[in-house]
Amino acid sequence: MNEHSLKKTLSKFNIGGLRYFDSLGSTNDEALAWATENARDLSIVIADEQTQGRGRLNRKWFTPKGSALAFSLILRPAAHTAMSPHLSRTVGLAALSIAESCRKLGLAPRIKWPNDILLNGKKMAGILTETVWSGDRVDSVVVGMGINVHSASVPPEEFLQFPATSIENELGKEAPAREQILYNIIESFIHWRERMGTDELIKAWEESLSFRGEQVQVKAGSENPIIGELLGLESDGSLRLRDANDKSIIVRFGDVSLRPTA
Repeated sequence: MNEHSLKKTLSKFNIGGLRYFDSLGSTNDEALAWATENARDLSIVIADEQTQGRGRLNRKWFTPKGSALAFSLILRPAAHTAMSPHLSRTVGLAALSIAESCRKLGLAPRIKWPNDILLNGKKMAGILTETVWSGDRVDSVVVGMGINVHSASVPPEEFLQFPATSIENELGKEAPAREQILYNIIESFIHWRERMGTDELIKAWEESLSFRGEQVQVKAGSENPIIGELLGLESDGSLRLRDANDKSIIVRFGDVSLRPTA
C-alpha cells in the first residue's frame, strides 16, 4: 500500500483529498487538525502504521506496519443535507460500511453496538468518531476506522480486553489487498450516507447487531451495569433493551461498553 496505489484505487470516488503516511501517530489526530484548516468533505487520512492509534475510552489501537487498515474520514455535514439532521447515526453508517465490505469476502460480520465489528464473536474492527465544533454548530465529523486485515494486526492476548481476530484469520487464507478492502468500505459508506435519514439504514444496522435477542450487560463509567435482552435500536441509533421486569430501557451513546452476560 502506498500513495500511488491508493489514489488509483480511490479515483472512482469524489473524495475531498488524500493524505497518506508510511507511519503516523494517529490518523484521527491528523484528520482533526486538517479539519480545522481547509479539508474538504470526504477527505481521507490513511497510514500504513500507527504508533499512537487510539480507540474509544482512551484505549490504544494496535496498528503494526503493513498489517491493517487505519484511516480517518473527514465529513462536512453542512455539505451533505442527508447527513446534517442525523449525526447520531454516523457510527452506524461506518459500521455498516465495514460489515458490508466483509460480506463481499464471504464473511459473516456482526456489529457490537456501538462501534465494533465482530467475526465469529471476535473483534476485527473498531470505529472512533470525533466532532469539531464551531460555536454551537458542528463544523466537521472525523470518523476513524481500524480494521485488522492480516494476522499480524491482532494484538498479543495480554493486551486484549475482548477476543480479537483478523480478516485473514477468518478467511483461513491470504486476505485481499488492503486497497481493495478500503475501496469496498468507501463505496458502501457513500451508498449509506445518501440514506442516513431513512428507516432503511436503521433497519440494516439493527439486523446486523450482535447479541440481538440475547441477554447483555451495558456498563457506563462507574455506574452499575444495565442488564437486559437486546431488542434493537431507536431511530437515533440508541440501544433498546428489555429488563427482567419487562421494562424497556434506552441506552444512549457515550462512554459505554457492551458484553454478553454469559
